[in-house]
Parts: sequence; C-alpha cells; structure tokens
Amino acid sequence: MNNELTNIISNFRSFDWTRDLIDVVIIAIAFYELILFARKSRAGQLVKGLLLLMAFYALAYYFRLRTVRWLLSNVMQIGFIAAIVLFQPEIRRTLERLGQSTSWASKIFFTRKMEPTLRSQWQSAIVAICDAAEQLSDTHTGALMVLERKNNLEEIMHTGTQFHANVIPEVLGTIFYEGTPLHDGAVVIRDGQIVAAGCVLPLSNNLEMGKDMGTRHRAGLGMSENSDAIVVVVSEETGIISLAKNGVLIRRLDRQNLFSLLQEEIIPPEVRTDKDPGILKQLFGKGGKAAHDSQKK
Repeated sequence: MNNELTNIISNFRSFDWTRDLIDVVIIAIAFYELILFARKSRAGQLVKGLLLLMAFYALAYYFRLRTVRWLLSNVMQIGFIAAIVLFQPEIRRTLERLGQSTSWASKIFFTRKMEPTLRSQWQSAIVAICDAAEQLSDTHTGALMVLERKNNLEEIMHTGTQFHANVIPEVLGTIFYEGTPLHDGAVVIRDGQIVAAGCVLPLSNNLEMGKDMGTRHRAGLGMSENSDAIVVVVSEETGIISLAKNGVLIRRLDRQNLFSLLQEEIIPPEVRTDKDPGILKQLFGKGGKAAHDSQKK
C-alpha cells in the first residue's frame, strides 16, 4: 500500500503541467469525438458488442476458462479489421469532412468575421429564403436549399446546373415549380448567391427517421452529415419547413423561427474593433498582452 502511494506521489511530482496537460486534453477530445461518432452512426451497437465481449473475456480469464479465452482473443484480434470494413462509409465521410473543413484552424488562429458586403448579401438572401420557404410551404411545393459555409461544395454543384443568380423568392419559386426540369434537385447558395440548381445530395443512412419523411428529408439530412452546410427542406406532402445541420433535423418551423436559426448559423455577430485576434494571438500575441495590461490598470 505504501509503495502504491509513493508511486502516485512520484507521478504527480513528475507531472509536466504544460506538456502532459495538453496530452490529456487531446486524448479527452479524441474520445469525446469517438463517442459522438458512435452515437450518430450504427457504431453504437458495435461498441456495445465489444464491451460485452471484453466482459466475457474478463470472466473467462478470472475463472481460467482456457478454451473460451482463446476463442474470444482470436475474435477480438480480427474485430478491429471487421469494424473498418463494416463502417467504411462512415469513416470515409468523417475523414472527408475533416479534410475539407478549415473551421478548426480558423477557431484557433482567427475569429469568425465577415466582410460588410458579404454580410449584406447573406442578410438579403436569408430574408428571401424565409419568404420563399413560407410561400412554398403554403402551396405544398417541395424544396431543398443548401447554404454553403466553410466546406467547399464544388462536387455537389457539378451534379446539377451551374449558374449565377440573386436569391429572391421569385427565382426560388420558379426553380422548384413542379413543371421545371430542376425542381427535383437542390439549390446551392454560396456567399448569398445561387450558384447551382438541380443538384443531387447524398442520402442519410439514419434509421431513426420517421416514416413521414421521404427522400427529400433524407437528402437534406445526408448533406448536413457530410458537410457543415445548412439545408432548408420544404415537404411536398405536408408543407412542413425543416432545417438540417450537423446531422440533426429541426422540423415544424415557421418563418420567424427559420429566420432566427439562419441568422444565428450563417451571419456571425459584428466585431466592434478593427483588429480581432484569434485565440492563440490573444494568449501569446500582443493583443493578449495589451488586454492583460488594460485589465491590470
């Protein structure tokens, strides 16, 4: 007992509060993201199965059941390879999203800012999107509107017809009108401008979706799972307005709720100062030092 306490104390004494703390934080974030990935996909059932196998292995080891222990050890050895094969689509989508997105770097080095011209374009576009969604909902006209954020959606745009147009309710109503060739696909909106229509979106494999949601909702949810885009969905059958983001579908929205969500997700709050350093600059740069000195005064 004394030896164990001595080892614990010696480990605390040798703890490097900078390097070791960063090491612990990285591992904690990795496990947190792994748990989120398991909850959002079919991997949750796999994790439960692996935990059950480990519990059986511990019991076999405790009671010295050599045959059962040998069998379970061999099964667990091939389990990792089997998991990669079974969940290849989910792993591929996660790696693609990580490679396409630069949001983690921007959060570390820069704060989220938007040029005044771009802000004005998005504000006008959001108003038009909400007006169009309300009109399409009243006429039970199906619609899919993808709002690009940090992830580049060039591959999605190439599946449809590319053009350049302002976001106004009349244009969106014409695109999604049942008699037009592009009404079945999705519209991609970049920087407050329509850049493509009739686009094909990846379908979600979420098995928990309700039976009242068809291919249009599955496509909108799939797009939000594969990118950081915001997708507005109008149901053709019910006229219900929904919003998909980060693999979550928010349903039964009215115009005001939709406007508030889009305003919050697309347009960041205005910064008061001209210079707005990122997190690292605030901690280690001149900006952080100046702020610290001003607080002291």
